[in-house]
Amino acid sequence: MLPKLSGLEICREIRRDDSLNRLPILMLTARGEEADRVVGLEMGADDYVTKPFSPRELLARVKALLRRAEPPADAPRTIEIGKLAIDPASYRVSHSGKPVPLSTLEFRLLYYLASRPNRVFTRDQLLDAVWGTDRFVTPRSVDVYVRRLREKIESDPENPVHLKTVRGAGYLFETRAA
Repeated sequence: MLPKLSGLEICREIRRDDSLNRLPILMLTARGEEADRVVGLEMGADDYVTKPFSPRELLARVKALLRRAEPPADAPRTIEIGKLAIDPASYRVSHSGKPVPLSTLEFRLLYYLASRPNRVFTRDQLLDAVWGTDRFVTPRSVDVYVRRLREKIESDPENPVHLKTVRGAGYLFETRAA
């Protein structure tokens, strides 16, 4: 328990602050129900650990978050599709020239899909590629992150132009102009 603010409120505030929103957030909590984990991830947490947990597990999760937060060593190309620009060197995204604040995992998921356009990926493929093999999340976490991305980069998140669902198969990033 935290004094004055809840962990969810702190997480929300970090994600709203442009200077902090790229920081990885690991929630440590006694609340272990699925609904609690989903809410934590939806509020912007990159991982969610429930008590009790071992020091080894905590260390492994922190290391995994830090690995994913590091920018790639080589400078991959900026992707520009329609009004969307994704710059992996600076971990910045803009839509219609305006910056779009994304968490590290949101950025990694968007860049992964956009750098492999028009190809369908299952939830498990995305978890392996974006979250890594030491992930401690469920395949439904991908749905949470895709929904968040749609709300941030799509003009109409209910009818996305780029982040498409392929029913029964997974997700793809479509490259037709917006």
